[in-house]
Amino acid sequence: MTATSPSVLPPARGVVRAVPPYVAGRRASTAATAALASNESHYPPLPSVLEEVARAAAELHRYPDNGALELREHLAAALGVSTGQVVVGAGSTGVLQQTITAHCDAGDEVVFAWRSFELYPLLVQLAGAVPVPVPLDPLDRHDLTAMAAAVTERTRVVLVCNPNNPTGTALSCAELESFLAAVPPHVLVVLDEAYLEYSSAGPTEAIELLHRHPNVCIVRTFSKAHGLAGLRVGYAVAAEPVADALRRAGMPFTVSALAQRAAIASLAAGDELRERVALVRSERARLLTALRELGFAAPDSETNFVWLRLGDADRERALELLAADDILARGFAGDGLRITLADPATNDRVLASLTRFASEPAPAGAR
Repeated sequence: MTATSPSVLPPARGVVRAVPPYVAGRRASTAATAALASNESHYPPLPSVLEEVARAAAELHRYPDNGALELREHLAAALGVSTGQVVVGAGSTGVLQQTITAHCDAGDEVVFAWRSFELYPLLVQLAGAVPVPVPLDPLDRHDLTAMAAAVTERTRVVLVCNPNNPTGTALSCAELESFLAAVPPHVLVVLDEAYLEYSSAGPTEAIELLHRHPNVCIVRTFSKAHGLAGLRVGYAVAAEPVADALRRAGMPFTVSALAQRAAIASLAAGDELRERVALVRSERARLLTALRELGFAAPDSETNFVWLRLGDADRERALELLAADDILARGFAGDGLRITLADPATNDRVLASLTRFASEPAPAGAR
C-alpha cells in the first residue's frame, strides 16, 4: 500500500461524506443559449455600479474592511436600524451558514418548508444538526400551521424562504405575524428574503416584524435584483446580540472590497434598480397569463422566475423541448420546473417551446 492510496488518506467527517454536493443550474455554452436555470438577474449590473467597481479594482492589493462598516452604515440608514444590527456575508448563502453555525449544535433541529431552497438541508447537515422538512401546502405555499407544529424542544432555527424558491409563492406580513406568535421566543426565525425586490412587500415590512419579535433574523442578498451574483455579498438584520453571534461565526475578509463598493453603489442607484425590477414584474405577469392559457399549473410568483407544477415525465419532456431550442431551465424531481425570467425576446422563445409542449401529445406511458 502506497502513501497515496485512498484507503490511507485522512477521512472527512462522516456528516461531510454523507452530504450530497450542491448541483448548480447549468451554465450557457454559447452566447445564443438562454441560461434560465439559475436565478441570476438576466441584466448586468447597473452602469453606475460598474463604474464604481472599475475604480475599486485599483485597490485589489489591499484587504477589504473586515467589518464592512461603510456598507453596514448605508444598509442601516436605509432600513431604519442600528449599524450593530446589520451583518454582511458572502451572499445570503454565506449569511445563512453563519446563522446555522452560530445557533446549532449537533442534534439540534432546523425546521423549513419543502420544497424550498436546496441548500437548506445541506447547510443544516454540515453543522451536524437535523433537517426537519415540512411539505408545502397544495398551493405550493408554506404550510405555517404544520411548520409551527413541527417545532420541538430541540428546534433552534426555523427557515422561511419568502418569497419561496423554487415555487415563487409568498406569505403576507399578517400570516408571518400569526406564525411568529406560535413560535417560542427562544427559536430563531430566519426570513430569507433573497427575492424581496421582486415582490409586492415593502423593504421595511419584515423590519417591522423584527421590532415586534426579537427572535426574527432577516436575510437578503445583492445577488438577485441588484445583479451582483458574481461578487457574493449578502446581509442579515437582527437584534444586536443575534447579529453579534453571526459575525463571530463568519470567516474574516469573506466579502471583497469590490463587492462592498458595488453594493454601496447599487443601494444609491435606487431609481435605476426600480426601473429594472418593473421590467421583470411586467414580463412575469405576461408569462404567467400565457402559461395559464396553455393549461399549465403556475402559481402567482413574487420573484424573478415562474414555477410549473409537472409530473416527472412531463417535466423531462418540457426540459428536452426547451433544451432543443437552446434554453436551459431547472427541473426538480417529483415537483416541477422553474424558469428564470429574461428579456421579452428570450421569454418569447420560452413560450414558443412550451406552446409546442402543450400542443404535442405526450409519448405513450407518460403522465
